[in-house]
Amino acid sequence: MYGRLCSKVGCAREAVATLTYDYGDQMAALGPLGAENDPHAHDLCAIHAERLSVPAGWIVVRHETLQA
Repeated sequence: MYGRLCSKVGCAREAVATLTYDYGDQMAALGPLGAENDPHAHDLCAIHAERLSVPAGWIVVRHETLQA
């Protein structure tokens, strides 16, 4: 395995998505794995990306990759 691992404690799966938060706008953005390991972002495996939940009143923006 050459990729980054999921940020969730105890998870050893390879990360496929990157999660960032905007606390001011009460928004979470989930997209494809970022090109670099950003210390302000969280890398997630497919399972944790699918199960993502946010606090009540927050919105989640999911950015999908385009398939050609």
